[in-house]
Amino acid sequence: MKRGNEAAIDQAEWDRVKTRLKQEFGDSAYKSWVTPIVATSLRDGEVELSVPTRFMRDWITTHYAERIRALWNGENPSVRKITLRVDSGKIDVTKPDTVKAEAPKMTSAPPVAAPAARPAGLSRVPARPVAETAPQGSPLGPDLSAPLDARYNFENFVVGKPNEFAYAAAKRVAESDQVSFNPLFLYGGVGLGKTHLMHAIAWEIRQRTPHRRVIYLSAEKFMYSFVRALRNQDTVSFKEQFRSVDVLMIDDVQFIAGKDATQEEFFHTFNALVDQGRQIVLSADKSPSSLEEIGDRLRSRLASGLVADLHPTTFELRLGILDAKAEQLGVVVPQKVKEFLAHKITSNVRELEGALTRLVAHAQLVGGSLSLETTQELLQDLLRAHDRRLTMEEIQKRVAEHFKIRVSDMSSARRSRAVARPRQVAMYLSKQLTSRSLPEIGRAFGGRDHTTVIHAVRKIEELVKLDTAFAEDVELLTRMLES
Repeated sequence: MKRGNEAAIDQAEWDRVKTRLKQEFGDSAYKSWVTPIVATSLRDGEVELSVPTRFMRDWITTHYAERIRALWNGENPSVRKITLRVDSGKIDVTKPDTVKAEAPKMTSAPPVAAPAARPAGLSRVPARPVAETAPQGSPLGPDLSAPLDARYNFENFVVGKPNEFAYAAAKRVAESDQVSFNPLFLYGGVGLGKTHLMHAIAWEIRQRTPHRRVIYLSAEKFMYSFVRALRNQDTVSFKEQFRSVDVLMIDDVQFIAGKDATQEEFFHTFNALVDQGRQIVLSADKSPSSLEEIGDRLRSRLASGLVADLHPTTFELRLGILDAKAEQLGVVVPQKVKEFLAHKITSNVRELEGALTRLVAHAQLVGGSLSLETTQELLQDLLRAHDRRLTMEEIQKRVAEHFKIRVSDMSSARRSRAVARPRQVAMYLSKQLTSRSLPEIGRAFGGRDHTTVIHAVRKIEELVKLDTAFAEDVELLTRMLES
């Protein structure tokens, strides 16, 4: 017998929600996180979903629950809450087994959770992704603006030298009631934080001035919307939609390269918004001057505001990102593992965070501890072996970076322990990891005699046996150089 206003789950509704989730998040994420979910009941507007493990419940709560609620609400307006429950029967008294995703109380703008106090720019509590909707009274349809991820805010953005200028410019635009730079053009390689800053700007504006109409979408979606308007002979509505916003944000502008009609419409939209004093924020993988197949008029417009680039990350910034990610996941990751990842995955922040997420998920789902050995085993597809032969120059550079000395110190006459010990480590690794002879190694380290190299090798072998922390340093360097 059903309790209260309990109703049976409409399987067709749930199937349509799952279909949308699969389209939005892809096959891999769908199979891993959505397929195991079982919809069990609907009572008083609250849908109960069961999952097999606590980790899966926490992960889905963080990454998918709010989107599930929003999609199901679109199918059935009576659905206001999503409850996730672990069905294993095991209860941890330190953590509740049920987590709810409730519909926002606000109607004029999507909710933004106030960030928790945190040191050094790191967020302690993972925020949930929330579907972006147009404000009431806006001519924008609910499907026009792309969803915003609430995790992508300024609080969660780890700032370092490579991105501090772009971060400062984004903050200025988000916090200013006046149009500061028009447009703000952010550019950089894949996974360096452009999209994160775009979402952060949108969230900040929503929080500070909820009445302002903000639309965020990809250049590809802008193009498809324009093509659809042409096909439906409804370009007037298209123009009204895009030219009535207060802030227009378009990601990956490079995708309209070679699309002459779309470029022409975007050019006129750009001009109309600038003339009205509306803010435009754009991103691309290259600077405006380097974008190919973009008309000269549009290229000139793109470069007319503030162009801010995000440089490739440094080791220190990557380490900070891993610290932030570990804190967000609520786990303790050995420092050696974080240093190893920061050394090995250098080009893409998403890959770096994804690697850590994979390690943590494996440890929590399958069991076992996080170590350098398991890291290499689980991430072997990312940690591909070097195509070239390892050189002594590479060894010197890695060791100098690890011990925070200059590469030139490897060949200098300085004998202080802070320099001599890393130099001996580099000599030891050169002997272990290359086919170079002792005299060749000595010459590479400032013309030293081969007996100096022998002494260095023996000294390091001795220290490795006596000092566990030092042995771990040498092991970490060895793994980084071999991988």
